[in-house]
Formats: sequence, C-alpha cells, structure tokens
Amino acid sequence: MLIEYSDYLIHRQWMSRALKLAKAAGNTGEIPVGAVIVDSSGNLIAEGENHKERDQDPTAHAEIIALRAAAKALKSWRLNQCTLYVTLEPCPMCAGAIIQARLGLLVYGVDDAKTGSVRTVANIPDSAASNHNLCVIGGILESDCRQELQTWFANRRLGKSNRQR
Repeated sequence: MLIEYSDYLIHRQWMSRALKLAKAAGNTGEIPVGAVIVDSSGNLIAEGENHKERDQDPTAHAEIIALRAAAKALKSWRLNQCTLYVTLEPCPMCAGAIIQARLGLLVYGVDDAKTGSVRTVANIPDSAASNHNLCVIGGILESDCRQELQTWFANRRLGKSNRQR
C-alpha cells in the first residue's frame, strides 16, 4: 500500500502518541506496548497500554483496552471508520479482536517475530478465518518502537527495574 506524504505524517504523529503510552507501560513493569484509536475525522477516541501484570488479566493488551474504550465511546462495536495505531504487531488474540471490531485501518510500528499475527508469524486478517477485509500499514516509527522494546527487555535480563527509566 502506497502512503501519501500527508498521511505518513499523520501516522507518525499518532504512532508517537502510542509510543508514549508504551513507555508509560514499560515504566510500570509492563511490556511496553501502547495503542491509540482515532475516528475518521482524526479525533482521538481511545487509548490503551498493556495492563496484564497490573490487572492480572491475560486479555489486558493495549489493543484490547483501546478497542473496548473506542466501542464504549462510539456506542458501537463496529469500528469500521476508525484507525488503530499500535507500537507492536498484534498477537493472535488482538488480531482476532481487530477483525471482530471490523476496524477500518491498522497501523503498527514493529513486526513481532514471536507472536505477530497480522503479517509476520501468521496472517489472520487474510486467512479463511477472517470475515473482514482489514487494511494494514506496518513499519511506522519502526526503529523507535523496536528500540523501546529492546531496551526494556535488555534491562529486564540484566535485572534492572523497568520502573522510572
């Protein structure tokens, strides 16, 4: 998919906001993933960051939290006029939820070589299991998103606290 320069700048702006949420999640000990959802007019309608550890909830991924908040804000589970920006390629659970929400556009930062289920390990949106045609753009602020994750995991392996980095 070819991206117009003006759209590219908008995608970078929203991904920067998602990256700030990712950093906030990392500072609380969560894997640093952040997500934002904007409507067709470019208005922010929902945000999310990982909360699995804080909430002791295996479904508390940034994307799920943002999707729930967006559906509540719009009073509809159909998010076909919305764009989700997330710093890391969605996992199988999140990819399935994105399909179920009939999301208009998914924009993500960095591929996930372990659980990426949009393009890398699996391709749920284009599989026979999908009943929705999802538009996807990957690689927006890719190096920044990758660096945030790599730094967080390196600090964790060294036994350093990920709080207040």
